[in-house]
Amino acid sequence: MPKKVLIVTASLRAGSNSDALAEAFARGAREAGHMVEVISLKDKQIAFCHGCLACLKTGCCVIRDDAIALAEKVGQADVVAFATPVYYYGLSGQLKTLLDRCNSLYGRDYAFRDVYLLASAAEAEESAVEGSVKGLQGWIDCFEKAALAGTIFAGGVNNPGDIRNHPALEQAYEAGKSIQ
Repeated sequence: MPKKVLIVTASLRAGSNSDALAEAFARGAREAGHMVEVISLKDKQIAFCHGCLACLKTGCCVIRDDAIALAEKVGQADVVAFATPVYYYGLSGQLKTLLDRCNSLYGRDYAFRDVYLLASAAEAEESAVEGSVKGLQGWIDCFEKAALAGTIFAGGVNNPGDIRNHPALEQAYEAGKSIQ
C-alpha cells in the first residue's frame, strides 16, 4: 500500500548536499510507488516557539507563519525524512526551530511512524552526525508511536555539489526505496 512520504529539507543554500540526499531518498520512495512531497525551508517563514503551550489546548500554534501548515503536513505523513546540514555537530537551527514548532502535534493523533535523518557535513568523521541524531531522537521520543528508521550521513562534503558520487546518495536512494 502506498504511503505518504514527506521530506523536509532544511538547508538554506541552493544546490546543497543535504538537498541532494533528499532528492535521492525521494527518487527511491517514488520508484517504490509511494506518494512523495519534498518541502524546502528555504522560502519559509518560521518564527521561534514562544513556549506558551497554547497549541496543546487548541491543536494549533498562535504564531501565524509557515510552521502551522508544515506541522500539519508532518502529522499527516506516514513517513517523514528530515534532510539537514550539520552545524557545529548538531541539527541546523532552521530544522530545530521547525521541530519545536511541531509541538502542536504532541498529544494529538499523528500518522508518522518512521522518521529518517539525512545529514551532510564538512566533517568526514561518522561521529560528526551524533549530535544531530541525538537532537532528532529527542523529538521522536516525544511521539511514542514513532521511531528513527534510519540515518544517512554524507561526511566530508562542504561545497554545493561535493556530494556527487558520495556513497550516501545510494544509501539515501535505497532507504527511500525500502519504505514499506
